[in-house]
Amino acid sequence: MESLLGIIFHSIGGFSSGSFYMPFKKVKDWAWESYWLVGGFFSWLIVPPIAAYLTIPNFTDIIANAAPNIKMLAYTMGLIWGIGGLTYGLGVRYLGMSLGNSITLGFCSAFGALIPPIYYNFSPTEGKESISDMFANTGGQMVLFGVLVCIIGIAILGKAGMLKEKDFATGHEDKDKDFSLVKGLIIAIVSGILSSFFNFGIEAGKPMADVANEAWKAVNPNQGEFLFQNNVTYIVILWGGLTTNFLWCIYLNFKNKTFSNYTDTKTPISKNVIFSAIAGTMWFLQFFFYGMGESKLGNGASSWILHMSTIILTANFWGFYLKEWKGVAKVTFNTFLLGIGLIMLSIVIVGIGNSL
Repeated sequence: MESLLGIIFHSIGGFSSGSFYMPFKKVKDWAWESYWLVGGFFSWLIVPPIAAYLTIPNFTDIIANAAPNIKMLAYTMGLIWGIGGLTYGLGVRYLGMSLGNSITLGFCSAFGALIPPIYYNFSPTEGKESISDMFANTGGQMVLFGVLVCIIGIAILGKAGMLKEKDFATGHEDKDKDFSLVKGLIIAIVSGILSSFFNFGIEAGKPMADVANEAWKAVNPNQGEFLFQNNVTYIVILWGGLTTNFLWCIYLNFKNKTFSNYTDTKTPISKNVIFSAIAGTMWFLQFFFYGMGESKLGNGASSWILHMSTIILTANFWGFYLKEWKGVAKVTFNTFLLGIGLIMLSIVIVGIGNSL
């Protein structure tokens, strides 16, 4: 039952993340940096402390009393992850919702599953499995095999992208004019790798979550783990993400002279703010539900890849809805489906390996 609840929570979070970009498409006459920053304020600064306030008593004391090195490491992981978040939007622009999300999140899945155990190989921590431990036991080997299958799926998706680019080169010039495989692949790879550092940020900030967890269990004995323990950790990680995104968006506002977006009455300011706020809130909800799922399944490779897989599936649903693959050859579409299928298979393999 605990595992089933974990899967459900991860699926809700994944659906929220895979759908969050859709409200941005309703924003009119604003530059990317303007609506990304407004949405980001809700994602990184406004909604996280509200969620923590509603779920964790005295969460500010937990942050204040945490060791400085714990907060700094979580914040630093947020900074690195923030760069990945910035490049995510460009990856979707150049590759589309389906291909962009699949490749970016495929890399995010693989590296998010591998970075923590690699770190623990160099910095052994009680109760944490290192990459050497994974190679030494059957379950760990299966998890690593699942990651390999995931990477193969990504490679096949890249091939599908090459075929799509070829299909659109002649006879479909009106389709997906922003599509650019080379730009998109480079950006998606960078975004996927750096975005995976959010998972490590959760690991780095675990001592704060543990304090919230123990306090809750003292009041609620014999009721399992605290569903919302990670909400306090998210605040610190997202400060890092806020720093990176804020500086870059403000720079673009200066460079592109788009500060007027926020005050230009010729644009639907109120609607743009509302849609950006909805997008930002939906984005945060992925981690709100990730924390609930993690409390049931643990923050290992299976939790992270399960979460990523539901995002990939949701993003591809929206990609089909937006008809991003309309007009491509049958072999192109089948290649794309094969890549998605392998990524989904990797989820199953990692889940089995994690249970051994």
